[in-house]
Amino acid sequence: MAKTKELSKDTRNKTVDLHQAGKTESAIGKQLGVKKSTVGAIIRKWKTYKTTDNLPRSGAPRKISPRGVKMITRTVSKNPRATRGDLVNDLQRAGTKVTKATISNTLRRQGLKSCSARRVPLLKPVHVQACLKFAREHLDDPEEDWENVIWSDETKIELFGKNSTCRFLRRKNAELHPKNTIPTVKHGGGNIMLWGCFSAKGPGRLIRVKERMKGAMYREILSKNLLPSARALKMKRGWVFQHDNDPKHTARATKEWLRKKHFKVLEWPSQSPDLNPIENLWRELKIHVAQRQPQNITALEEICMEEWAKLPATVCKNLVATYRKRLTSVIANKGYITKY
Repeated sequence: MAKTKELSKDTRNKTVDLHQAGKTESAIGKQLGVKKSTVGAIIRKWKTYKTTDNLPRSGAPRKISPRGVKMITRTVSKNPRATRGDLVNDLQRAGTKVTKATISNTLRRQGLKSCSARRVPLLKPVHVQACLKFAREHLDDPEEDWENVIWSDETKIELFGKNSTCRFLRRKNAELHPKNTIPTVKHGGGNIMLWGCFSAKGPGRLIRVKERMKGAMYREILSKNLLPSARALKMKRGWVFQHDNDPKHTARATKEWLRKKHFKVLEWPSQSPDLNPIENLWRELKIHVAQRQPQNITALEEICMEEWAKLPATVCKNLVATYRKRLTSVIANKGYITKY
């Protein structure tokens, strides 16, 4: 049986007003275009409850008891990878037979939903403690200190890789139309490796690394690009250089080279990409590059250079200005990966 359309609150109120004015149910129904039985039901509700609003409906009783709900949430808390089938079986063993749909509705009411797991670096206890120690030691550093840091890193950009999430406005069943798809090829169709740096004042130099980077090549990149970047960015005297603990960065020859050049290097905890704001800048770059859809490696390199140069200085400044929030998040998460 088809569900009838609910009367508006205005119509229900008019029904009561006409009844109080002395009109019969038949007359009210003809005037408002409503069935006599409906008019009678509205008037009876008003006489009983003194309102025409919809009253709470009891509905069917829930199949999962409050005790069963607690059991489900406790299971999910201990094992977030538990499936709906696992929960169905747990309840069945406890004497309650339900469907997966019922489990889904129960979990949703408890604020739990199925999500794809984020891939994060493998953290050992020593990594967690190092990140926590770094965050606590630098939490009260003034913002001016972070503005005087040159952040650096390497990244790989694939030609047809998943560099960004693209969304389309399309009609139903048009998901396979060429305009609504992103072409991919095996192994990303090739890629390029980039080294770049930036500070709160804007992006520094970006270069393509055409060979496998080893310690000697890394030192050559720094000698040709780090100091020119510092000059272009007009860094203050005593600026600090940041790089991670990649073996070619921490090699004895590299440390000695940095010492001879009198570069101050920020002591850095291993496995802590969320502490380096250049990761956010790489994300911005990859989104802009993907939007331009380069078709070959040469075009990919050219577009990377163009889009890097166009990154607003305000974006760089904001990344550094919010650095204390990163440290706060690390402390709040006890040294583990944060949203950054």
